[in-house]
Amino acid sequence: QVQLVESGGGSVQAGGSLRLSCRASGSGFSVKAMGWYRQAPGKQRELVAGISTDGSTNYADSVQGRFTISRDNAKNTVYLQMNSLKPEDTAVYYCNADIVRVVFTSYWGQGTQVTVSS
Repeated sequence: QVQLVESGGGSVQAGGSLRLSCRASGSGFSVKAMGWYRQAPGKQRELVAGISTDGSTNYADSVQGRFTISRDNAKNTVYLQMNSLKPEDTAVYYCNADIVRVVFTSYWGQGTQVTVSS
């Protein structure tokens, strides 16, 4: 069984930084694209950043230049470094990974709360 385990959320003041981590655990699988999404109260879930197996990245306009996504393929882990945080970044952040284990499946983490106070 494959699971995505997230860590690193919390509360921070505006201008501060946080780093999120997400590790795919289990056996007998390979991880393809990975990404981070977020969902604020009353809003739809939105893509924050994505990273392919070759390291190509893409970002939402709202986080470009402030957030950095990276991955460690040996550890099946994706990271999101969040700098210059703003109150509007407050949301539950979800890790997503496309995983091949017999079949191709998209997995989600449990979500981690990020709260930015002004």
